[in-house]
Amino acid sequence: MHTGIVVVPTPVISATGLWTPPNSISNEELVESFNAWSDKWNSEHAAEIESGSVEPKPKSSVEFIEKASGIKSRYVIDKEGVLDPDIMCPRIPERPNEEISVLAEMAVKAAKQALETAGRDPSEVGAVLCAASNMQRAYPAMAVEIQQALGIPGFAFDMNVACSSATFGIQTAADFVRSGSVKSVLMVNPEICSGHLNFRDRDSHFIFGDVATAVLVEDVDIAPADHWKILGTSLKTQFSNNIRNNFGFLNRAAPEGIGAEDKLFVQEGRKVFKEVVPMVATMIQSEMDRLNLVSEDLKRLWLHQANANMNRLIAAKVLGHEATPEESPTVLDTYANTSSAGSIIAFHKNKDDFTAGDKGLICSFGAGYSAGTVFVERVAA
Repeated sequence: MHTGIVVVPTPVISATGLWTPPNSISNEELVESFNAWSDKWNSEHAAEIESGSVEPKPKSSVEFIEKASGIKSRYVIDKEGVLDPDIMCPRIPERPNEEISVLAEMAVKAAKQALETAGRDPSEVGAVLCAASNMQRAYPAMAVEIQQALGIPGFAFDMNVACSSATFGIQTAADFVRSGSVKSVLMVNPEICSGHLNFRDRDSHFIFGDVATAVLVEDVDIAPADHWKILGTSLKTQFSNNIRNNFGFLNRAAPEGIGAEDKLFVQEGRKVFKEVVPMVATMIQSEMDRLNLVSEDLKRLWLHQANANMNRLIAAKVLGHEATPEESPTVLDTYANTSSAGSIIAFHKNKDDFTAGDKGLICSFGAGYSAGTVFVERVAA
């Protein structure tokens, strides 16, 4: 006898994973390298500077970096190349096609931690999403390579929504579970941001770091007893050129254009600050209204780790007061901006003190413009 009751799958976050490169660069080290390059450049172009035909390269400083961003250090795949004034970029040895790629290797390490935490065998996962800003190649998809390395059946694909890729990835994974397509989705965020950063630009040479994170989104029926209920998600995009990365052969007019400054990461920082803060705060409040939540319901905000001042203002607008470090934790000081992975690092490292019923917000925002919110509630055994 059929009851007519249809059980709709309910997606939850089962576990997270984090892999951190072994090499860290302090602001002091980065400034020393930048200023050595600046001195050398100015010396080589002394005549042009004297004539007024070119501007001298300015110096950087620890004080400038920390005031502008709140960043104190960052992890990178290659420290030596970044700090060498004659190189000023990571030197990552190219691997043969038969060997696992660097980004896939990073993602696999973060993924294994998430799978182990959830007690999930890779054969039980139905899909892999690689959601990140800095892909290693166009195709074959990084996600498919990661899928193969882990021995996961089903399907996999890449997606890029810049710094918001992880929250977009969580909603996409949740939608797959909700639709009944799969019961378990592995969403990974490997980021080698240092590969696209212009380390000779004083205004941005300190911004990024490298890392990999993973989030396992599953049907509550198979999730571990201790998991995170997804209360609601929302996504938003609005086109802007204020954060842009033209890296790629399609945007190089000639071989001599390789490495040109405008092909790497560029941004209009002040414009971004002015436009993104109110956009994100309004988006969060609208989603809170839809979910019938008030600021007092939120124990913590795990915000995108791009700029300490942006996070401070967004948190204050949402909470109605200046957030404490417990209410809006930062990993920006030690990891720098890790693009899509930032809010997931904050969540991964600052969630264990939650008890059943405690609620929080994972939120990311960045180029596009793009922004995503994931409101969660801890469900513990």
